[in-house]
This record gives sequence, structure tokens and C-alpha cells, in this order.
Amino acid sequence: MIKFENEWFMFQDYLQIEKNASTRTIDAYKRDLTDFFNFLNSEDVHQLNQVDYIIIRNYLNQLYERGLSKRSVTRHISTLRSFYSFLVREKMVALNPLSQIDLPKGTKPIPEFFYEEEVVYLFEAIDWAKPLGQRNGALLELLYATGIRVSECVSLKIDDIDFQLQTILVQGKGGKERYVPFGTYAENTLKRYLEQGRQQLIGDQSQPGHYLFLNARGNPLTDRGVRLILNKMVDDAALTQNIHPHKLRHTFATHLLNNGADLRAVQELLGHAHLSSTQIYTHVSKDRLKQIYQSAHPRARKS
Repeated sequence: MIKFENEWFMFQDYLQIEKNASTRTIDAYKRDLTDFFNFLNSEDVHQLNQVDYIIIRNYLNQLYERGLSKRSVTRHISTLRSFYSFLVREKMVALNPLSQIDLPKGTKPIPEFFYEEEVVYLFEAIDWAKPLGQRNGALLELLYATGIRVSECVSLKIDDIDFQLQTILVQGKGGKERYVPFGTYAENTLKRYLEQGRQQLIGDQSQPGHYLFLNARGNPLTDRGVRLILNKMVDDAALTQNIHPHKLRHTFATHLLNNGADLRAVQELLGHAHLSSTQIYTHVSKDRLKQIYQSAHPRARKS
């Protein structure tokens, strides 16, 4: 950052202490604000209280000229709104120049998800006889069974699992804890992994640690490691579509709602603070839509 370091450090303290924001959230704010500060420097703006509606509009126009999507521009606007709201509160500026800026209109894209038979293909491609296969199977089962974020998954410890109640204790965003249930399939694969595969991955380590999922060297699995594992699973299952860590989370929510789950229950399971975050999953698959139509429309029912 070239200038405005003091304002950023104060805002960072606010995010950490008052908002209890995660490291990833703070990093995202820093990237967006660094981009904004660089723009101000290029425009020879030396004080944040000099920023007005026209400067903000010019900045947003530049974002569009750089080819950013409406979703990315919306994120930048949200970042700047939060930042300037903080500055107004601290009496560092008089007005929030974002107050007259509307968010770009546009529909949210439907989240990508796997169909149920595709999930079966993923499981069938796993080599359950090998330690890494047992770990991969337990990892896939848990992600699909609970819908937890990958960052939440890699931070799980063995003590976070309650097999008697079939629940896991999840450390969510902002340090918020929640209990998420899992089913029999996940229970069986987790027990098998803990009793067999994980022990072999630990090897001769005297202090293996308590993290649930380990890599081939016996160290805690990382977010990047999970991405590589999932991509290999897709290749092994001969599926043509891409996979990303959130895709299993999308699949979890979609399958629950398609099978009649309550939206607010899914919100609790996902750890969403607001129901609006969960409503992106209210789409239904084409097969489910066809079933509903055929069962409900008088002229579509089979005689």
C-alpha cells in the first residue's frame, strides 16, 4: 500500500476485534482497498475525505473497463461501503460517498452441483484398500454429508467428532461454532479411516497431532490439498465437469432442498448468518422439476 496505511490498520483492527472477521475476509478487504488506494494515488487524491460521488463513479467505471464482472464490482462496492462507514463512525470523514451508489443489477448464477448419480460415481472410483483411498473416501463422505466449508473441514480435530450423536463441532466464519449432523455412511467411512488409513499415514511420528485429515506425509491436510484430491477424484470417476471445493457444499444444499428440507434448517446447517445467502439454493434440478410437473399437472399425469 502506498498511502492511507493508518486508515487501513485502524480498519483492520476493527475487523479483527469488533467484527471477528476471518483472515480470508480481512485479506479480501485488503486486496480491494489496495486497488482503490492505488486508484486514488493515480488520480492525485491525497485525503480520503476528498473522495466524492464523482471519484467513486470514475473508479467503478475503471473496474468495468478492466473487464471485472458485475459480481466483482459489487464486492468492491460492499468493501468500500464498509470501509467508509467505519471512517464516518470514527469521524475521520464527514460523509460516506458510497451512500448514493447502487449495486449493479443482475441475477445470481445458479450454483454448480453434482447430480446424485454423479456423487455415486465419485465414491465408486475410490480405492478403499489403500490408506489414502480411505482418507479420500472419508473426506468426500464428510463434505457431502455435512456441507461444511473446506476451510472448516481441514481444521477439524478428532475430538470434534461425536460418533454417539453423529455430529461434528465446526468452527465457522468469525469463530462461530455450530454442530452439524452426519449419517451412517459418513460414520462408517470415518471410523474405517481413523482405525486403519490414518494410523498408516501417521507412520512413526511420535506426536502426530489431533487433526482429522492428514496428507501422505502425516501432516495436516491443507485447502489446496483438498482441491487436488477432489480434482483427482473427478478424473478417476471419468466425469467431464470441473470440481471446486464449494461444489460439494452446493450439492449438499441442493440435494437437501430437492428432497423437501426446510430452507431455514439448511441455513443453520450451512452456517449462514442470513437467509438470503441460502436462497441461492432454491433452484431445483431439471429432473426434480419434471417430477413435480408430472405429479401436479392434470394433463401430465400418466394414466
